[in-house]
Amino acid sequence: MHPAANDHWPPPPRRRVFLMRHGDVEYFDAAGRPYRPETVPLTERGREQARAAGAALAGVPLDRAVTSGLRRTDETAALVLDGRAVPLEPEPRLREIETGRMSEWERASDGLVRRTILEALGEELSPESRFLAGETFASCQERVRAFWADLLARRDWSALLVVAHGVVNRLLLGELLGVSLPGLGRLEQDACCINLVEVGEAGPPLVRLVNFTAHDPAKGSLVLSTLEGLYEQYLRGRPSPRQG
Repeated sequence: MHPAANDHWPPPPRRRVFLMRHGDVEYFDAAGRPYRPETVPLTERGREQARAAGAALAGVPLDRAVTSGLRRTDETAALVLDGRAVPLEPEPRLREIETGRMSEWERASDGLVRRTILEALGEELSPESRFLAGETFASCQERVRAFWADLLARRDWSALLVVAHGVVNRLLLGELLGVSLPGLGRLEQDACCINLVEVGEAGPPLVRLVNFTAHDPAKGSLVLSTLEGLYEQYLRGRPSPRQG
């Protein structure tokens, strides 16, 4: 750019939001029982992923960090920040969309469980759809929108880390990209991924980066989708497959 160009067109100032999903977790214990949502810990693999993300963001002068307040996002943020003096704030509106009681699925047929999990972000999604027989997408979308509006209204940050969850991130990114609910399943959020959104005082947000995984930039080790990985975890504790 010519040095005098800024005299005629000053570039718009933008703030940066580094939006992450938490690192790898196991949602079921060794006996196949689901963990309580607030107690799900990172696996060792998840901790390694978070350290890699921290190395990727080491040069970013973060002002603040926000998590959903759940254990897996707090652990991820702490490893990413690696002792930096960055204020960490819990934000309950960022908690993952709530599922139904998966412990009640023991009597369901294998086919029903498979369809419920693998099609949880299918083409038929509507605001009234319930994620895994739990919270509606409309309810989760409402709280995510409210969080985003309040975040942009704050003036105490220019570079912010947000560590949240797969569906929450999809809803936010979908809103920014103009992706409707039936398209959310095409917008993957791998464990410990980094998204970058830039926001200014005027004009639409700029989504500069989506689903970057510092621990595996080329995605060579990533074979399953998020929902396929969840179904695989569920099957490990299932006594025997049933037809249906």
